[in-house]
Amino acid sequence: MALCSSSSSSSSCEKTWIVHGILAGTAIAAAIGARAYLGRSRKFRSRVVGIIPARYASSRFEGKPLVQILGKPMIQRTWERSKLASTLDHVVVATDDERIADCCRGFGADVIMTSESCRNGTERCNEALEKLEKEYDVVVNIQGDEPLIEPEIIDGVVKALQVAPDAVFSTAVTSLKPEDGLDPNRVKCVVDNRGYAIYFSRGLIPYNKSGGVNLDFPYMLHLGIQSFDSKFLKVYSELQPTPLQLEEDLEQLKVLENGYKMKVIKVDHEAHGVDTPEDVEKIESLMRERNLS
Repeated sequence: MALCSSSSSSSSCEKTWIVHGILAGTAIAAAIGARAYLGRSRKFRSRVVGIIPARYASSRFEGKPLVQILGKPMIQRTWERSKLASTLDHVVVATDDERIADCCRGFGADVIMTSESCRNGTERCNEALEKLEKEYDVVVNIQGDEPLIEPEIIDGVVKALQVAPDAVFSTAVTSLKPEDGLDPNRVKCVVDNRGYAIYFSRGLIPYNKSGGVNLDFPYMLHLGIQSFDSKFLKVYSELQPTPLQLEEDLEQLKVLENGYKMKVIKVDHEAHGVDTPEDVEKIESLMRERNLS
C-alpha cells in the first residue's frame, strides 16, 4: 500500500488507517467469537432424555405395547434397547394407561403418567418433559413399536441435532424395499442436498409418470425415531394441526408446514416395526434367526 506524504492527503490517509483498524478489530472479534462459539458448541444440546410414548388404545392393534414378543412385553424390549444408547442420560415411558404403567414399573422403567388428551406421541413427550424433575436440551421420541431399535440410530439422530443449530428436529431414514413402495404403513421421505427433510408421505414419493415403483430409484423409508430441541417441543404442542399433517396423519409434517428445519440421517437398518398383530410373528422369527432373546 502506498504511504501518504503530503498534507493534502492526510485526511484520506487517516480514513484509510481507520478503515484498516476497523477491519482488523472485526477480524479479531470474529476470531474471539468463533473460539467462544466453539467452546459453547461442545456443550450444545448436551442433556438428552429418551421418552417412549405408549398408549393402550389403537385402531389397528389395541394393547400393542403389552403384546408378548418371545416372552417379554414389546415395550420392555424397546426400553431395554434404548437404554443401550450412549447419548441418553435418562429413559422414561410416558403413558396414560395404568396397565402399561404397572407393566413398565415391573421391569424397572421410570414412568410418567400423561393425560388422555394427547393427540399424538410428540404431545405426550412434551407433557412428560414438563413433569420431569431435571431439565433437558434434547428429547428423543422413541417409538414403542420398534422392539429391535438399534442404539446407534438413537445416538445418530441425537448427534445430528447437536451439530445442526438451524434444525429443531432430527430423524432417520433407511432404504425402502420395492415391495413396500405402495404400503401406506411405510412412510416415505425425500430430502434436499444438505440432508434436510422436504416431505414425508404414506404414498410413494417421488411419484413417477408410470405410476409404479422404479426399481432403480433409491426411495427412503422413514424410521419412527425422532429427536426435538426441548424448547421447540413446547412450541410444537402449541401449534395448530396443519392440513398436510391431518391428511397424511403424520405429525412431523406440522414441523415442515410451519417452516422449521428437520435434519435427516440415512442409516443401514431393516425396519421391524409392529403395526398389526401379524407383524409379531415376523419379529419373533427374525429374533430367532439372530439368536436374540
